Amino acid sequence: MAKVAHSTPMLHVAEIERSILFYETLGFRLIDDDGCKPIGWARMHCASGDIMFLRAETEIDAKKQGFLFSLYTPDLAGLREGLVAKGMPALEIKHPPYMPSGTMGLADPDGYHIEISHWGETEQVNWEKHLKERLESQ
Repeated sequence: MAKVAHSTPMLHVAEIERSILFYETLGFRLIDDDGCKPIGWARMHCASGDIMFLRAETEIDAKKQGFLFSLYTPDLAGLREGLVAKGMPALEIKHPPYMPSGTMGLADPDGYHIEISHWGETEQVNWEKHLKERLESQ
């Protein structure tokens, strides 16, 4: 049976141009749009994933979207410093049991919650080990 190969989250946003500027600050780059003024849809890309924006036809209520955007960085403290320097309201870094190396949250211009976690070499090695052990136990 055929299977899907890629997943691209799509967000309804009020102003795509504003969302592009916000996500560029996080490290995404614009790779495609519809070429219209104002932009009706746009796709952005980061090192291992995409996000796509669709211009909303109605008012955005991020709480009704039930959406959590999870991003990872090898330098969480450095990213937070850069966001704060640009006046972005990044929350304090926390160290919950599910992400002991650190995580922080912030909201995008439409109110969508973004969780950004540290993901360095240690986390990658531990995750690969966990996956290998899990596969071997099945």
